[in-house]
Amino acid sequence: MSHTAEGCLQAGATHYAAGRLVEAEAAMREAVRLDPSNMGALANLGAVLRARRRPDEALDVYEAALAIEPDSAAVLINRANLLNDLRRWPQALESATQALATAPDNPAAHNARGNAQAGLGNRAEALASYRQALRAEPDSVSSLFNIAVSLRELGDVRAALETYTRILAIDPGFAMGHAGQGNAFAQLTRWTEAAAAYERAYALDPDQPYAAGQRLHARMKICDWRDFDGVVADLAERISAGKPAATPFSIAAAPLSARQQLACARTYAAKRFAVSARPAGAAPGERIRVGYFSADFHDHATAYLMAEMLELHDREAFEITAFSYGRSSQTPIRARLQAACERFFDVRALGAGTIRDMARQLSLDIAVDLKGFTTNSRPEIFAAGVAPLQVSFLGYPMTTGAPFIDYLIADRVLIEAGDRDLYSEKVAWLPGCYQPNDRKRAIAERATTRADHGLPPDAFVFASFNGSYKITPAVFEVWAELLRALPDAVLWLIRDDATATRNLRQAAAAAGIDPGRLVFAPFRPLAEHLERLGHADLFLGSFPYTAHTTASDALWAGLPLLTRKGETFASRVAASLLTAVGLPEMAVETVADYKAAALALARAPERLQAIRAKLAAAWTTSVLFDTPAYVRGLEDAYRRMHERRLAGLPPAHLP
Repeated sequence: MSHTAEGCLQAGATHYAAGRLVEAEAAMREAVRLDPSNMGALANLGAVLRARRRPDEALDVYEAALAIEPDSAAVLINRANLLNDLRRWPQALESATQALATAPDNPAAHNARGNAQAGLGNRAEALASYRQALRAEPDSVSSLFNIAVSLRELGDVRAALETYTRILAIDPGFAMGHAGQGNAFAQLTRWTEAAAAYERAYALDPDQPYAAGQRLHARMKICDWRDFDGVVADLAERISAGKPAATPFSIAAAPLSARQQLACARTYAAKRFAVSARPAGAAPGERIRVGYFSADFHDHATAYLMAEMLELHDREAFEITAFSYGRSSQTPIRARLQAACERFFDVRALGAGTIRDMARQLSLDIAVDLKGFTTNSRPEIFAAGVAPLQVSFLGYPMTTGAPFIDYLIADRVLIEAGDRDLYSEKVAWLPGCYQPNDRKRAIAERATTRADHGLPPDAFVFASFNGSYKITPAVFEVWAELLRALPDAVLWLIRDDATATRNLRQAAAAAGIDPGRLVFAPFRPLAEHLERLGHADLFLGSFPYTAHTTASDALWAGLPLLTRKGETFASRVAASLLTAVGLPEMAVETVADYKAAALALARAPERLQAIRAKLAAAWTTSVLFDTPAYVRGLEDAYRRMHERRLAGLPPAHLP
């Protein structure tokens, strides 16, 4: 090694470029020792320490450099990038802004500032910074990629897709570009194209964050079961190794254990979110202040389930506010939701920090997240700390693995006492079922016939109106066995995706079943859907991700439901509903029991008729449809959470 600072600096740069980080660090330290004021040596030493994942030491080096030259744009940018790595967004924003004061056209500074704004949840501001970076350096792949991500998060998915296409024209081997393209296709529900993009991303870099989970989920959306067991095993191995292999919801329907789901969620939450301190909480008021946060306050399953629940909240004891960050709609269900809340804020255009500030100004006692990590969710709002207590409820059937969610609303069928350690949250058990129901759901008065839906008049009709991604090879194998055993039966499914429909018909043919015995139903307004359910004989739940809202719809419409219980939250929802409606025997434990029960029921019309009669009475007699009692149980859980906090006690399981 040369004994001049410049020689050591050059040697260090050579080692760094070759990936020899230990040697690079030694050379850079020697350069600094020989010339302590050498800004290049200090900046490069900081970069090496950042690459070696020693951020605190790197920050010390950058501070030493800035003590010598406070306006060094290069060091300020490096420091901003490191602070972004550490998710210290406010400090990163400050450092990038200082760099821009010195170098206003520096694209790296604009990108660093955009990353800090994105981390703070200020998506529009982030996009503006990225566009300034692109103006300074046209056709920069990194700037274009940041722009595409921001456009997608802001809802301009088509513009994002065009940007990803531009990126891949510049660099066809950019794996993250293919993954981003897949994300855009997925948001547009173009699942065949999404699956192809994810396959390209995975082939280029199987270790990039979330690639394995994205690939599996897209395949499941189109019922592409090639090497299904191998793909699942690869994903499970990555999760067990602590790699960021999947976003949590992408594996909800995969045959993985609850413990694997927890590991995936914890890895994702730790990597993805910077957690801010919560507000201490205002002095107790006359009422408990509850805020519900969701993108689904429109014609969505969550809205239909909880509309009457919101209407029945005790206004003398609870103050209810809704924060809607999803699309608006001029529909009856939206009007009901707005009327049911004392305040209803449309916060689609606001950043997470602004939404947090709004919630804090209202002195919320309890903030309720209805989305978790599902599509269009904004968990960064909760990571920012909107209320002293934060609760996961209804719209996300898994653990979040996140330290910023205190409680998970459940019931004794969903989560048994011995399974509490499979969830990062404390469990708040409701006395009946965790799922609210709306007794005002109307069933269309216009009577249709089986012929109107393409169903044979005299066939036994198995129905399963779950999303296509819930249909696993194991589920379809059982359904095919049922159709072989009952030659006059048909299987009625939802027309979810054109490629999924084609693949399911091909799977039927491969199993020796006439593809025409699979009948596909289009999506219909809820009242019409509830009416057509009356033409089915037995609803078959999928597994491991069972029917949820589709199950309560079936039970409300008087259609018998059969399900198989698993160990995960999502695999036990239908069992919870059946228990609450007085039919626990329709939730079986094994695949063999599921098949045997379906065959027995298909051959015993009198048993099905008795179940229908029980469901008809359940409208007024069952726990599942006793919405006033449900609301009292939920409010009691909120009270106990609130009382523990006021007493200075940490969250605890609430039996």
